[in-house]
Amino acid sequence: MKKLNFLPFILIICLLAGSVLACPALALEDPEVLSRNAIVIDMSNGAAFYSLNADQKVYPASTTKIMTVLLAVEAIEDGRASVYDEVTASSNMTYDLLSDGSSAGIIVGETMTLENLLYCAMLSSGNDACNVIAEHLGGTISDFIDMMNTRAAELGCVNTHFANTHGLPDENHYTTAEDFVLLASEAAQHELFMQIANSPTATIPATNYSAPRELNNSNALICADSIYGDGRYVYQYASGIKTGFTSDAGYCLISTASNGEIDLLAAVFGGYTYPGEDGGTHYTHFEDSITLYDWVFDNFSYQEILKSTDAVISVPVTMGADAESVGLRPQTSLTSLLPNDCDMSSFEQQITVYDLADGESLTAPIAAGEVLGEVTVSSGEVNYGTIKLVAASGIELSRMQYIKTQIDETLHSTPAKIIIAVLALFIAAYLFLVIRYRILHIRHKKAVQEARIQRENRIRAQEQSEPTHIQPPVPDDLAPVEESEPPAPPAPAIKYFTEAGPVPEQPSVEPELGSDTPMDVVDEIREQTERDYFEEFFRQK
Repeated sequence: MKKLNFLPFILIICLLAGSVLACPALALEDPEVLSRNAIVIDMSNGAAFYSLNADQKVYPASTTKIMTVLLAVEAIEDGRASVYDEVTASSNMTYDLLSDGSSAGIIVGETMTLENLLYCAMLSSGNDACNVIAEHLGGTISDFIDMMNTRAAELGCVNTHFANTHGLPDENHYTTAEDFVLLASEAAQHELFMQIANSPTATIPATNYSAPRELNNSNALICADSIYGDGRYVYQYASGIKTGFTSDAGYCLISTASNGEIDLLAAVFGGYTYPGEDGGTHYTHFEDSITLYDWVFDNFSYQEILKSTDAVISVPVTMGADAESVGLRPQTSLTSLLPNDCDMSSFEQQITVYDLADGESLTAPIAAGEVLGEVTVSSGEVNYGTIKLVAASGIELSRMQYIKTQIDETLHSTPAKIIIAVLALFIAAYLFLVIRYRILHIRHKKAVQEARIQRENRIRAQEQSEPTHIQPPVPDDLAPVEESEPPAPPAPAIKYFTEAGPVPEQPSVEPELGSDTPMDVVDEIREQTERDYFEEFFRQK
């Protein structure tokens, strides 16, 4: 299965050659490189420490085999092939091969496993093995070459084109150092590829046409018995990947190195040889690779740009019970590979507090460690990373401020405004009715009072007109017949008026009372009359 393809993004960083040096260094000098083209990058992010003519067109020679073996490894991981596949070399194996090119000595009709073919291609740089692999995986060699170019484009190699599987000279077969670190970085992510590329030696079992083969890796950084030296270039931090040479390409080397803290990948093209004072032959592609690695290991280290304890910013907080602001600190530390004498004051911070960015205020309660924002650190055009910002301490919620705020928000809401308006109208109507009732009630009490006075006056008048002596009872049949007095005319009706007009005439509120009616009974009847009026008032509404 293919891994996530993040490497095209490295191209952007690689184009900023020397981007790691964006942090101003006080006295860092460039390494002395003898080959025509070179670049060394940080494998963790693709950033270039140093580059020399890295965008210049070059011939890759046998470093081409990195792409050939990478496609085979990806096919094995995807299940389209197996390391145990028995592959037989056909007559097409000799397609476009030169008689003096590097070879693993494979014979047409010879059968070996796909895994052994990969060792032949990488360690002994067998051109014949590459064509056998290509035909097995692509159906035809030309179709496999198309696969190579497609994969290179996927990896972001915009200045690369393959015309064969092995790297023999061809004007349509070219690349750049920038492109090739993309390809090599992807290959280095695959365990099987690095297992093969980092093997100093390997034994290929006997086949139907050959006795066992003993292979030595051509990479002198990891193999003391390389064809390029006597062990002088063995480098303790090196691993993989592939050498190459043609007269047009010069001496080439793609390799990796790690000191346990920094992981590097270097690509050197256009190397050459020169005689040493010791009488031996010196190869610049190995020397330059070692020079680049030592230069980085000696002058760069991982340094903390931001510490998790740094106070980045203090932000105001609303409704806090015990504080009016909260300090923000990085959730984790931010480290980067920087020159040892880097000026740390050159870094810039871009701070974002999420609530403030959304136009809101930061509100309690806030828990210690709660993520509230982020900070991006940069220097010049280089972005060194973004870290979350968290609360350095917790802040409790002020209950009183919270209640006040909730009430204020509630009163300013549309539903609350509607309810308040309705209640105001209801209260106004209620007060109107109460006032109106009080006015009418006062008028009614006044009328009742006047009626009682008239009644009392009438009772006193009746008492004064009656005789005071007592006559014996007279039998009904002897009593003289007296003319009855005509009934007294009724008292004029009292009319009441309100703002709406006259109140309808009501039945007499005062019953006829005799002169002997006790006053407590009279008062009770009067109170009942007033209550009847109260009920009648609201029935009429």
